[in-house]
Amino acid sequence: MEYSFSSFFTGLGLIGILISIVLLVFVVWSVIWSYNDARRRGKSPWLVALMVLFMVWPIGLIVWLLLRPQNKEQQV
Repeated sequence: MEYSFSSFFTGLGLIGILISIVLLVFVVWSVIWSYNDARRRGKSPWLVALMVLFMVWPIGLIVWLLLRPQNKEQQV
């Protein structure tokens, strides 16, 4: 069987698109999670969500996980 380079690169393109979609879903999920977590802990949720989103993405999430308050405030 003979394969052409164009079909090989097309396959790589599809894999790249799938990886990009999965990464985008994970980034959006982490921003939503950090927003909700900051709100539960009594911090500014918009500020935390923007920090997680606009810092180099995994770094922003790690910074929030390290600096977030340990105790959750009780909501009524």
